Amino acid sequence: MAKFFIVALTVMLVMQGYVMWHVWRLLPVSTAVKVIIMVVMLLALACMVLQFKSDSVPLGVATAMYEIGNSWLIIAFYLLMAFLLLDIGRLVHLVPAPWLKSNGITTLVLAGVMLVTFIGGNIHYNNKQRREIHLTTDKPLERPLKIVMLSDLHAGFHNRRAEVARWVNLINAEQADLILIAGDLIDGNVRPLIAQGTANELRRLNAPTLACLGNHEYITGIDKSLDLIGQTGIGLLRDSTITINGVTIVGRDDRSNRHRKSVKELMSHVPHDNYTILLDHQPYHLEEAEQSGVDLQLSSHTHRGQVWPLNWVTKSMYECDYGPWKRGATDYYISSGMGIWGGKFRIGTDSEYAVIEISKR
Repeated sequence: MAKFFIVALTVMLVMQGYVMWHVWRLLPVSTAVKVIIMVVMLLALACMVLQFKSDSVPLGVATAMYEIGNSWLIIAFYLLMAFLLLDIGRLVHLVPAPWLKSNGITTLVLAGVMLVTFIGGNIHYNNKQRREIHLTTDKPLERPLKIVMLSDLHAGFHNRRAEVARWVNLINAEQADLILIAGDLIDGNVRPLIAQGTANELRRLNAPTLACLGNHEYITGIDKSLDLIGQTGIGLLRDSTITINGVTIVGRDDRSNRHRKSVKELMSHVPHDNYTILLDHQPYHLEEAEQSGVDLQLSSHTHRGQVWPLNWVTKSMYECDYGPWKRGATDYYISSGMGIWGGKFRIGTDSEYAVIEISKR
């Protein structure tokens, strides 16, 4: 873990240095103003790195560090792409060299593009999308079933109580028979959730609610996560099953637990006649659900990359990184998530919840 942190920090420092060097050369302002801008950029980087020590500072300071640091990570990434593109253009003689040095027009154009991109990305993040999915089955159902699927709430420093309350209102308006949460309810620290009483908002969910664990529950600290989830009234399925109205819900522990049970083991106790839904946070090895006779698997984790072009990366990493999927008789839905990790920007992807209606064929 320490080695990963050192590598990640090195990459961030190189990225930051490249961006700062280009910004210094590009800005047509005095040296004093450039120095101020460099200091601001370094402070943003410091917020990103020091947020891991957030328990040792006041809650308001920790929240600001999270918001500034993680937003800057995405903004700096887009600046990196912009400057790389300009440098490549300069090398192939498509971009004149003077465009990149003390140039007011380039500065204004770049600043305008960034503002439009990130203001639009924030507005789009706050506009939650409702996905409607209709499935049929030959298996016996007591009646048609309406399920709301949530995932990746990442409640914490940035998705605070008021925002979670708005999401709960959206979900309650669906009047669902069942609410299923496919992991990452918690972002990475229970401190803001406890301080804000966020668990009280989740207790307002107006249908039986079940969840599986995600990797961020382990990042938070599994004991702390379990205590917090226990306060929400949400039923946690951790390598366990429950049957409601003839439908069996199987909740698999996150793959962060190397000793979790296999899908085959979990399904060995499920009656074959029951319609079965598997909650498994990370959508690896989708063939296991098909081979074990699962009717519907609900997963998330990928965020569909969260911002373009990272959705190209997730698409290459997973058999299905987003949306409905089919393998044999097994249906899948991989959600891009209701909430988000880091900066509140959705660029080329959506924040969503799924409304799944299952009826007799």
